[in-house]
Amino acid sequence: MELKDYIRPLRKWWWLIVAATLVATVSSYLATREQPPIYRTRTTIMVGSAIENPNPNGNEFWLTQQLANTYADIVKRDNIRIAVMSRLGLPWVPDYTARVVENTQLIEISVTDTDPARAQLVAQALTDELIHISPSGTNQEDQQRQAFISQQLNDLEAKIEETQTEIDRKQAELANMFSARQIADTQTQISGLQNKKLTLQANYSSLLSSTQRGALNSINIIEPAALPTAPVGPNKSATILLAAAIGFLLAAGAAYLLEYLDDTIKNPEEVQKALNLTTLGAVPQHEDIGPGNELAILSNSQSAATEAYRVLRTNLQFSAIDHPLRTLLITSPAPGEGKSLTAANLAAALAQAGRKVIIADADLHKPRVHRVFRIRNSVGLTTALLDDHPDLDELIQEGPVPNLWVLTSGPLPPNPAELLGSARARELIAQLLERADVLVFDSPPIVALADAAILSTQTDGVLLVLDAASTRRDVARRAVEALRRVNARVLGVVLNRMPIKGEGYYYYYYQSDAQESRSGSGLTGVLRNGRKRSRRRPATPPVTVPHSGDTG
Repeated sequence: MELKDYIRPLRKWWWLIVAATLVATVSSYLATREQPPIYRTRTTIMVGSAIENPNPNGNEFWLTQQLANTYADIVKRDNIRIAVMSRLGLPWVPDYTARVVENTQLIEISVTDTDPARAQLVAQALTDELIHISPSGTNQEDQQRQAFISQQLNDLEAKIEETQTEIDRKQAELANMFSARQIADTQTQISGLQNKKLTLQANYSSLLSSTQRGALNSINIIEPAALPTAPVGPNKSATILLAAAIGFLLAAGAAYLLEYLDDTIKNPEEVQKALNLTTLGAVPQHEDIGPGNELAILSNSQSAATEAYRVLRTNLQFSAIDHPLRTLLITSPAPGEGKSLTAANLAAALAQAGRKVIIADADLHKPRVHRVFRIRNSVGLTTALLDDHPDLDELIQEGPVPNLWVLTSGPLPPNPAELLGSARARELIAQLLERADVLVFDSPPIVALADAAILSTQTDGVLLVLDAASTRRDVARRAVEALRRVNARVLGVVLNRMPIKGEGYYYYYYQSDAQESRSGSGLTGVLRNGRKRSRRRPATPPVTVPHSGDTG
C-alpha cells in the first residue's frame, strides 16, 4: 500500500474525526469546569531513633525499615480510618496514601481533598492514630511514670557527673601527697567513689531501658502537616487535550475500521485492482437527475453528468479501434445500479454525435426504458421475437433527439432467456442493424439472471455499470466471471452515481487528462484538477461510433 492509501480514510471520514474530536473536547471542558480545586498536604514520620545514635548498626536500620513498612500498611487499614472519622466527626475520610521512602525509616502520609483545612486535620489525625497504637503512644498514667523516670535519669546524670568530678579532684590531690597514710586514705576514697559511679551508671541503664529514649519501635514526627495554600489539580488543560486526543484516535480508528469493512468499489483505481478492467466513464451524482427527468444529456448540456456521458461516448470509440462496435450490451451486477439510465443517456449521446442509434430494452423482467423515454410499451422486442415477419416501423418509436429510436420490451414473456438466445433474436439483431449504425441493449443484471450472459454472445461488446460505493467487490467479480465464461467481450466499466466531491471522481478525470496529454487527440473533455469543465462545451468536436466497415 502507498501512503495515499493510508491517508484516504482520514480524508474521506474527516467530518467524523472532526465531530468526534469536538464532542470529546467540549464534553471534557464542561466536565472539568465543574470540578473543584484539589489540595494536598503531607506529613512525614520516622520509625525508631537510629539517627540519634552516634554509632548505629546495620541491624537497627534493617529492623526500623521493616517496622516502617508495617506501619505504612497499618495506616491504610479500616480501624485507622474509622478512628480518624470518629475523632474528627467526619462521615468519610478523604483519599490518602502512605508510603515508605526507599531505603529509609521515613513514612510519608499524603492527604488529598477539596478542603485544605480538612486535609490538614486528617493528616494530623492519621499520624496521631498511628502513634497511639505504637509503643510511643501511652496513657496518662504511663506518661506520668515516664516523666518520673526521666526526672530520676536527670538526677542520676547529675550525680554521675558530680562523682566523676570528685574522682578527678581526688586523683589530682593524690599526685601531691607524700604521706603513706594520706595516700592510702585518698585511694580508699577514690575506690569508693568509683564504686558509687558504677552503681549510679547501673541504675541509670536500668531506668533508661524503661523509657522511649533510643527505642527502635517508636514513632516521631519529622515533618508536621501544613495547611496547603495552592491547589494541585485538576489539570484542566491536560484533561481537555487528552480527551481531544482520545476522541481523535477513536474516530481515526473508526474511519480505518469502516474502510476495512467497506468492500464496495468506489473509484477507478479499485476497479482496476478488483476486476482488471478499465473505467470508461464516471457519471457523477447530479441533483437534476430524478424520476421523470432521467435523460441528463438532454436536460442540461453544461452539467457534469452530461459531460460524463460524452466522455463515455468518446472512450467507447477508443476501446473499439481494433474491433468495430455496432452492437453494445449494457448490464450491471445487481438491480438498481443505473444500467437503464446509462443505456438511455449513452444512446442519446451517440445520436447527438450524428449516428443512427436504436436502443432496445432487453430486460424482459423489469423493463424501464419506456419509462425513461416516456413512451408506450404495449408492443416491442417480445412482439418482434414472436412474429416471423414483424413490421419494425410499427414497433420502433422515435426518441427525443434526431437519429434515436427506441424499441421497448413489449409484453413480458414467461421464458425471456429462451427468446433472447433463439435464432430469431439473431435475425432481429441483423434486421435492426440494417436500420441503425449502433444498437444498444439494456439487459437484466448479469448476476441475478442468465439473460445478459446469453445476449452478450450476440453483441460486439459489453459495458458493465457499477454503482460507486454500493456495488460490492465479490458481486462485481461474479458478474465479470459470468461474462467471461461465455467469452463475452467486456469493454470496460462505468462508475455510476460517483460523488463529485469524492477523491475518486477527480482521480478518474485526472487520469483521463494524462491520457489526453500523451495522445494529443483530445480524448476527454472533463473536469481538470478539481475544476468543473462542465460549465463550457468541450473544445474538440464529438467523436462518433464508426460504421461496420470503419476501423477508427
